[in-house]
Amino acid sequence: MGETANNTTEKAPRRSWFKGIKAEFQKIIWPDKDSLIKQTIAVISVTIALGLIIMVLDFAIEQLIAFLL
Repeated sequence: MGETANNTTEKAPRRSWFKGIKAEFQKIIWPDKDSLIKQTIAVISVTIALGLIIMVLDFAIEQLIAFLL
């Protein structure tokens, strides 16, 4: 019942591991400068908008609790 099989798998050599990493990095399609700028602006805009929404909701809830108390 407590028997375990011997683990006979060997690790891949480091050179082949680095070759695999390099091959995977070559498959990546990096965005061009224009699309990167547009996406960065979109992320910053959405972050600011959500921050403002959270700020307004926090202020409104704070005022409501102050009024109730």
